[in-house]
Parts: sequence; structure tokens; C-alpha cells
Amino acid sequence: MKGTAILFQEQKVTFIEDVDHSIYEEIKEQCGCEHCNCKLENKIVNFGSVSPVFWHEDEVDWDYGY
Repeated sequence: MKGTAILFQEQKVTFIEDVDHSIYEEIKEQCGCEHCNCKLENKIVNFGSVSPVFWHEDEVDWDYGY
């Protein structure tokens, strides 16, 4: 199942589209850590401190707003 992971960081919100639910679970487990890491497109990405994390199944309709 693919969808959009929504990450709340200190000064911004990050949307990661078209990712497997397993990636979302991996990020969610690291909430509160100073270095939240996951592998996206064969690269290790460090998001820094993330909390909380939300999941939106399927794609976000940016024209409509969700």
C-alpha cells in the first residue's frame, strides 16, 4: 500500500509522496529521536527531529487541499 507520509518538524512540515506504508512505520518509530533516518530511492535520508507523523493513503489532491 502506498500513500503520503506527513512529517512535522521544528520549522516545517514535510510531505513524502508515493511511499510504502512500511517507510511510514519506520519513520513513526523514530519520532522524538534527534536523527530520523530512512531509505528513499536507494538513498539514506536524515530528516532530523520529527514528531508526530501522519499517514494519508493514496495521493494527496493538491488542487483540492487533501
